[in-house]
Amino acid sequence: MNVDFKAKQLEFSAYIRDPFNNPKPADVAHQRMETYRELFFNNIDSFLSSNFPVLRKILDDTQWFELSQDFFAKHPCTTPYFSEIPEEFIDYLQNERKNDADYPFLLELAHYEWVEMALSISKEEINANTAEFINNLAEETLSLSALAWPLVYQFPVQQISPSFLPKTAPEQATYLLVYRNIDDEVNFIQIPPMTYRLLQLIQNNNKLSCNDCLMQIAKESAHPEPKIIIDAGLQVLQNLAEKNIVLPGNL
Repeated sequence: MNVDFKAKQLEFSAYIRDPFNNPKPADVAHQRMETYRELFFNNIDSFLSSNFPVLRKILDDTQWFELSQDFFAKHPCTTPYFSEIPEEFIDYLQNERKNDADYPFLLELAHYEWVEMALSISKEEINANTAEFINNLAEETLSLSALAWPLVYQFPVQQISPSFLPKTAPEQATYLLVYRNIDDEVNFIQIPPMTYRLLQLIQNNNKLSCNDCLMQIAKESAHPEPKIIIDAGLQVLQNLAEKNIVLPGNL
């Protein structure tokens, strides 16, 4: 029997991805196709549910099925690793998902949940800061831990739950710092805009001295008493250095 294997493979996979819009291969038993379909889809659905628990909780069963099915049917995943599927899901939400009925914070919430997983499995490692570095921080060159991510969202994603589903973004953005400590625990801190800006400066230049960083912040703030900003900023950075979020710069 002469069979175009590539065409048959595409027919087979098309039905598995989207049985609602693709015909079942005529030469494969219905029960067998359904078994394949459930096996593949349920694996993806279960993995998304476990990695985006808040997103799953705020959607009813129909909404969740439609979302996970749409991702499964339309997004061409390029990775063979299950651990990278959540990042593929973020890419899908950002670039492919088109549904006006979605919550306006859907992408930001998913990204917030993905960050925790991404940091928890990161292969990056850090060393604990010395007391000397922390005590002399003002004179040191700084860098930001690879396991610390300053983030800004239009919605307060850390508060979203079935009882809090905002329809519009507040005037003030939400600034968060997510980091993994030396005990491999992922923590979330809500931070003010000034702290976010401090971390942004350090992240963008790992040869910037602490004093230069604080002077830049004071200049940008246009505060009539720059020393107040500098002293407050130094206290913030020392606290972050104690948590091994701010590290010695790469010389």
